[in-house]
Amino acid sequence: MSLTSTVFYAFLIAGLLVYYILPAKFRWVWLLIMSYVYYWGYNVKSSLYMVFDTVIIYFAAMLIWKINDSSKKYLAQNKEILTKDEKKKYKEKTKKKKRLVLAGGLVLTFGLLAVLKYSKFFLINFESFFVSIGVTNAHSLACKMIMAMGLSFYTFQSASYLIDVYMGKYDYEKNIFKLGLFISFFPQILEGPIGRYDRLAPQLFKGNKFELKNIQYGFQRVIWGLAKKFILADRAYVFVEAVFGKYYEYGGFVTIAAVLMYSVELYCDFSGGIDIVIGVAQMFGIKMDENFRQPFFSKSIGEFWRRWHITLGTWMKDYIFYPMSLSKGMNKLSKWGKKHLGNHLGRTLPICFANLVIFFIVGIWHGAEVRYIAYGLYNGIIIAFSNLCEPIYKKGLEKFRINGDGRGWKIFKIIRTFILVNIGWIFDCCELGMRTAVKMMTEMFTKLNVQLLTWDIFKQFELKPKDYIVIAVGCVVIFIVGIFKEKGIKAISCKMAALLWNYYSGIIVWLYRFGFKRIYVCSFLVNTNGGQYAAFKRIIRIQGNDIQSCKKRFKGKI
Repeated sequence: MSLTSTVFYAFLIAGLLVYYILPAKFRWVWLLIMSYVYYWGYNVKSSLYMVFDTVIIYFAAMLIWKINDSSKKYLAQNKEILTKDEKKKYKEKTKKKKRLVLAGGLVLTFGLLAVLKYSKFFLINFESFFVSIGVTNAHSLACKMIMAMGLSFYTFQSASYLIDVYMGKYDYEKNIFKLGLFISFFPQILEGPIGRYDRLAPQLFKGNKFELKNIQYGFQRVIWGLAKKFILADRAYVFVEAVFGKYYEYGGFVTIAAVLMYSVELYCDFSGGIDIVIGVAQMFGIKMDENFRQPFFSKSIGEFWRRWHITLGTWMKDYIFYPMSLSKGMNKLSKWGKKHLGNHLGRTLPICFANLVIFFIVGIWHGAEVRYIAYGLYNGIIIAFSNLCEPIYKKGLEKFRINGDGRGWKIFKIIRTFILVNIGWIFDCCELGMRTAVKMMTEMFTKLNVQLLTWDIFKQFELKPKDYIVIAVGCVVIFIVGIFKEKGIKAISCKMAALLWNYYSGIIVWLYRFGFKRIYVCSFLVNTNGGQYAAFKRIIRIQGNDIQSCKKRFKGKI
């Protein structure tokens, strides 16, 4: 049940009707039922992983709370008997118990993620080792691994809840089914955003009353997301897939064009999906965290990651970056750096090291391949290098009398960041592996093949001239909307009823005219855990062809 399928919106409409008919105190139960029905629509077996995660997190949080509560009672009852040293020892003992439970819960949840997501990588890449110890079917075992949909997202979300309970931010959720709803809330399960318990859970449990504006704003957000995915992302994908599949035939300039198209595809597909998620949640009166904030207006790679996949970045910052950078080991490194390398390097080294670890994890989070690790480290190294060279950077601006706050310099930094981001995309989008990604990156600058950059080249990618015009116009519209958002201007107001419904009608017409008559999208046919039929449902938007002709085109792949 894809977020873009007609079945999903029939499911949504039915769900909304029942939700607002039910008494407020039962509405969270209906959301839980909807969430599991939605998840079962992908794979019933993989839903057991979500149940496992929920049970582990629930009992771990309960044990942490009970240990903490028991400690408080003991200290209160014996405050006059115990000495200061005895109290300190008891608190340390209690802390160790809590840490042990926390570690156990996180090992089990992240262990499940590691086994399901990364065992295939190790089985295939170390196949020779397994053969040497007598395991001759490592590759076939890897292919049989069942990956649960949305596993990374709900694992991170449940882990944040457990860590927050350990830190004493709030008490544990005593109702396991309510906790299950927080972990499994259906709109966000596949694409995020990664929610926090204290912001999301109260909205899920209270039973929100019906408000027309929530339906209006939610609908507006959904059709905006659908427009991004159908009109822009799907078209850009055709170009990207054609070039990246045979990059060696085209040369640098065409490859550069494909990388730029990948920016369009990735941003519109991901942010469009998040728009749909946030819009659907708002229809239920639930406000979710934003996950994108005009990332291509960023003036540095660091700022880009504060605007791109925001909830993942804040998760990494809160639960990995701060604990690591403020640890005793990093404090020692900082003191050593100040003594031997100067104040700036001393202060910066722990931050740089923590950033490198963060982006190594981000790379692994994106996928179990060397190219994803390279992608993460590429961003981490740039950020670390920028931090280390900040004094040199400032002196350079002073020497050449450049106004760092001037509009011209800001535009330069935006363009520079955009170029660096697009270079990094090569690691992310090259499905042929790390070596191919490096080769593509090299040939982008050494084999430009300017003579191939003709209209005839662009016509062979199953895109018509109007498709390129649609992509260009769509990018301009997104750019203008982005400027409005940067300035805090709402493009559409619910009070402007006539304009609002004209906007709705316009987007729907665009979707009908340019979105639902798609050209072939076949990448989802490979390694789709939801089965062949689920994969095929993603490509039935076909221009001038029926399902049978599509099957013939893809032959035995479907």
